Amino acid sequence: MNLKKFFAELKRRKVYAVAVTYAVVGWLLIQVVTQVFPPFEIPNWAERLVILAIIIGFPVALILGWLFDFTRHGIVRTADLSSEARIEISPSANSAEKSIAVLPFNDLSPEKDHAYFGEGIAEELLGALAKVDGLRVAARRSSFWFKDKEANLREIAANLNVEHVVEGSVRRDGNRVRVTAELIDARGGFTIWSETYEREMHGIFALQDNITHAIVDTLKLKLAISSPPASRSTDAYDAYLQGLFYSDKSTEDTLRRSLEFFERALEQDPRFSRAWTGIAKAWLWLADAYVPPLEAYSKVRDAAVRALELNDEEAEAHVYLAEAKRILDWNLDGAEVEFKRAAEIEPNSTPSNYFIAALYAARGDRDKALAYLGRTAKIDPASLWVSNFIAAGERALQLDPTFVYGEPLLAALYREMGRFDDAIALYKRAENISGRAAIGLAITYARMNRRKEAQETLEAAVANRGSYTPGDAIAHVNVVLQAHDDAIRELERAYEEHSSSLHFIGIAPEFAPLRSDERFVSIVKRIGLEPEKVFAVTAP
Repeated sequence: MNLKKFFAELKRRKVYAVAVTYAVVGWLLIQVVTQVFPPFEIPNWAERLVILAIIIGFPVALILGWLFDFTRHGIVRTADLSSEARIEISPSANSAEKSIAVLPFNDLSPEKDHAYFGEGIAEELLGALAKVDGLRVAARRSSFWFKDKEANLREIAANLNVEHVVEGSVRRDGNRVRVTAELIDARGGFTIWSETYEREMHGIFALQDNITHAIVDTLKLKLAISSPPASRSTDAYDAYLQGLFYSDKSTEDTLRRSLEFFERALEQDPRFSRAWTGIAKAWLWLADAYVPPLEAYSKVRDAAVRALELNDEEAEAHVYLAEAKRILDWNLDGAEVEFKRAAEIEPNSTPSNYFIAALYAARGDRDKALAYLGRTAKIDPASLWVSNFIAAGERALQLDPTFVYGEPLLAALYREMGRFDDAIALYKRAENISGRAAIGLAITYARMNRRKEAQETLEAAVANRGSYTPGDAIAHVNVVLQAHDDAIRELERAYEEHSSSLHFIGIAPEFAPLRSDERFVSIVKRIGLEPEKVFAVTAP
């Protein structure tokens, strides 16, 4: 037995705290019994029995402390830290750096119909805190995954590698808003600041500023940036928060619903730049998966340009404009400029770091890609966007087993390692959640020389996608099945239709058999890549 790990597990399960608390309470009870029983002439055997029960109860309390924990959801069974579920937390490279996670605020409204408002308030705080120098803020996806989960704050903080956690609640009744927020030292479990605010809806912006400044002051940091009001209209802001809520879902219906709310926000306030950014975001996630890229990315570009005309400091709008330049124009240099501008404005944002990392990876700039992916993994440990690394991907899957927007990259990594059974299991899990067959599963079957299953899975995947399936996705399967002419034909279609994933054919090992084909090399050049450079990334 590793004693160091055993004692660490005792601490994680709060057995030490239970022992100390029980000892103190037990000692007090013994004092009460020895002082109170004699005057009332209670027999000595009763006094001894109570003391004996207290002593016997001590190990029982320790066992219960090991098995169960008190959380904000009540008494729950403490999860085992098994070898499969264990998440290793690496200490921050900068020991002086403070860190924090903002959890979605609970909805205490009478009708329980303002979950979007609680998430929106939390996201606004997260965005403001991310601008504070010396403060590392866990990304939204990582923090918000813990919503409605039976996990105590210590476990949440350990999973996100943060020292402090902000949580709270919102209660909205008509135009009246009540917000409670508290800042907790997750290591000790102590609340170090809390406050309750009651405002009319028109005072919501000042309320958010008050909470942000209170947290920053408590952590003894400096808030150098003062965020401007989100909108001049509270109705526009409310619609924007609802749009934001739905834009973080992955189904076509919810993404289109988010567009309705963002457009409603602009009807109330035409100069609300963040609503335009929201529209760009929704169309970006609709692209390829549900809408042909030429149609979707044209709308992404239009919305991003409108947002930046109103406010050039909209980092996400720069990201979405960069993607539009990359995909619609095959303009990688122009995209890089926009990505760098986004990272300059919000260096701690997941989109600012992930998308530029993907660009550098596609161009064969491995070191630059790894640097930005490393930053993404640090601020967004639950994101499967960073699962180009096996450890990070498995960790992300532990934190969010249902995150299967697109096809799980971790399954592709398993396939490349020859772990075909693991890849198939993960693709099947993704299909059960999304209801859509994965093209990656067809590739896996093809790699295993199970041609019939590969073809059937590909046909099912194309049928599930409706009117549009990226040509390069189908070409992946064709190459593995050695149908090279079919693969080239699909890649040409992907070029004509401007598939957003076409830039990755140069580094994808599946396409290595085509690298000697001039038709393939021509496509790689036409989309702005240098064949020799990108082929070298995965050269044998």
